[in-house]
Amino acid sequence: MRKWMWAVMLAWATGGAALAAEPGPVVKHYADLALAGYEDALDGARALQDSIDALLATPSAETLKAARDAWLAARVSYQQTEVLRFGNPIVDDWEGRVNAWLLDEGMIDYVDESYGTESDVNTYYVVNVIANKELLLGGKRVDAGTLDARLLREVLHEADGNEANVATGYHAIEFLLWGQDLNGTGPAPEGRKGTPRERHAGNRPHTDFDAGQCSGGNCERRAQFLKTAADLLVADLEEMVGNWKAQGAARGEVIHDARSGLTAMLTGMGSLSYGELAGERMKLGLMLHDPEEEHDCFSDNTHNSHYYNQVGIMNVYYGRYLRTDGKRLEGPSLSDLVKARDVGLDEEMRRTLRITYDAMTAMKQRAETIETYDQMIAQGNTEGNAVVQAAIDALIVQTRSIERVIAALDLGAVELEGSDSLDAPEAVFQ
Repeated sequence: MRKWMWAVMLAWATGGAALAAEPGPVVKHYADLALAGYEDALDGARALQDSIDALLATPSAETLKAARDAWLAARVSYQQTEVLRFGNPIVDDWEGRVNAWLLDEGMIDYVDESYGTESDVNTYYVVNVIANKELLLGGKRVDAGTLDARLLREVLHEADGNEANVATGYHAIEFLLWGQDLNGTGPAPEGRKGTPRERHAGNRPHTDFDAGQCSGGNCERRAQFLKTAADLLVADLEEMVGNWKAQGAARGEVIHDARSGLTAMLTGMGSLSYGELAGERMKLGLMLHDPEEEHDCFSDNTHNSHYYNQVGIMNVYYGRYLRTDGKRLEGPSLSDLVKARDVGLDEEMRRTLRITYDAMTAMKQRAETIETYDQMIAQGNTEGNAVVQAAIDALIVQTRSIERVIAALDLGAVELEGSDSLDAPEAVFQ
């Protein structure tokens, strides 16, 4: 585990000195945390962009691995910002550009024959824009000769109103770097070396980007798509950084009224904890035992995505963020406000956050040493299922504590995201 993560764990455990228990400074510091998080995510995206440029300039096993490593590193900061999405409309409206999932990868590139040739719910299911310079979409011919930002953003992304048509963001890039993960919930293929993730994830060859020895066809167009997606990711994160700067719209929305700012903070914590993370990202996949429901499905990085979501929730409550350069940002926090109202409730909130963090850590460690997340949720894997369920259970208990914090701060009715997988599980199978 990285030294900086040990440092943040120590900070959470010790609690530190209480800071000013006033809503205004707490909300302003929340905006500062948001800016820092998105600045780090932007730095990670720029490093990813550089590594992709290097891959496309000189395709090799080494440059492909470097690009994959840069993608994994970029996710660490971004996943901690997801707690900012719920409760902040500017972030929520933007988020689909950078982190939309699940995606029907046949719209982008070649897929295995097991993928099928059509879908009852998505007419773009196997469009394969990389292989086709002209598309017939909705009865109209579309020029796809240049895979530029306009085509990806305005024509392909969420085409036909279908959220599975993902052409931009982290997961489109992930698919292009790793290719499909065809291993399901079964064992890793023989002969592959490395960590459980490296043995079990997608295995696109570097020659898919090498025009001289092109293994997957259309290598120059695949490179063009990947380059465009990487450039768009950087541009989108630059936009969000601007939204949290001194005169930014997102900052302005949360700091103009401290009460609404606190509501945004707790809406983000509770909605990510319950409906999004415990429900849509974890319980649904566990109920269906379906590896297609894991968040970072091509790279088998889902355990880290979930773990850093929980870190992000803790960042907001404690008013702390450990930047990727090792500097720690700390200031007035929700914890300070709650402690001033009810010391026992603050202790409860800290305890439930820590229990969830420990459950996520156990899941992360299992994924790094024993089996990948998609194997954990496999039908019949009693031990693996139990590890995931323990994290789900902890998230639910944590959410109940968040709801009590909302009540203690007299914020009125705050609507948190739900999930059929938790609230109406019978509906999942209808």
